[in-house]
Amino acid sequence: MTRVLLTGGSGFIAAHILESLLEHGYSVVTTVRSAQKGQQILDSHKQYGKDKLNYVVVEDIEKPGAFDSAVVSDPPFDAAVHCASPYHFNAKTRDEIHQLISTAINGTTGILKAIKAHAPTVKRVVITSSYAAMVDYGKPLTHVYSEVDWNPITEEQAYSSAPFAYLASKTFSEKAAWDFVKDEKPGFDLTTINPPMVYGPVIHALSSLDSINTSNARFTWLWHTSGALEKPEAAGQRFLVTAGNYSNAEAAQIIGEEYPEYKDKMPVGEALKPGERPATGVNGYDNRKSIEVLGLKYRTFKESVVGVVDSIKGLL
Repeated sequence: MTRVLLTGGSGFIAAHILESLLEHGYSVVTTVRSAQKGQQILDSHKQYGKDKLNYVVVEDIEKPGAFDSAVVSDPPFDAAVHCASPYHFNAKTRDEIHQLISTAINGTTGILKAIKAHAPTVKRVVITSSYAAMVDYGKPLTHVYSEVDWNPITEEQAYSSAPFAYLASKTFSEKAAWDFVKDEKPGFDLTTINPPMVYGPVIHALSSLDSINTSNARFTWLWHTSGALEKPEAAGQRFLVTAGNYSNAEAAQIIGEEYPEYKDKMPVGEALKPGERPATGVNGYDNRKSIEVLGLKYRTFKESVVGVVDSIKGLL
């Protein structure tokens, strides 16, 4: 039985990864920031014994040695999926921006260091990076993005705004991961997954809309990869994972059509894009590698929108 360490298990993406790992027969230990969050995960998966699903508390992923004990397991881990990284646009002051970036970098390099030092049985590490580490706003909007693209953001730019701070956190942390593998030559190989926005049903514990994940928050605003582990050819690869382009107007139209009770609440026209400049083009994308190597079959945008609304409408 393959045993996997999953970090950030109470998050939106990690919750879906956890479901997939369990469905594929993996034994999983997930890191959480508190025992309460860990117990919520166990309570949501009562059909699994602790030999199949358990948790370990890692209160602060930025601290040196934070993952040292988490990577030690009996039976030992075969692989790790790192999802624990901050995703928000709330950093405003220089100290807050520094905290955001350092948490992303130190959390990523911290788990790689811990695995190299204390978990020699791990052969594959998958990191959920982001399209944010690929996008280059100096290129025309019609540029076709693929895995060869890197965000050229500088440290000076990183401190200029909250959105730029987030872009920097993902770019710098992913580069730090690749540099670690190149310089330290650990016994595991690395794969990074780089999605843009990620939409779908909210299956992790959610007490209110205030705590919804940042991607799905776009839909609440309208009202106010197991493959990467299993494919040998995914070693040492980045993957741009995207189903294509979309718009707020398309999301509002889908919601209005599928949920007539919300149709009158949907914004229209310019209200859909407050503060946005008129677009002069649309980014292209090349997702062939994610389909050909990982075998991904993307859901439609409509499926994603419906999945989000169905999972949160009780909180609306």
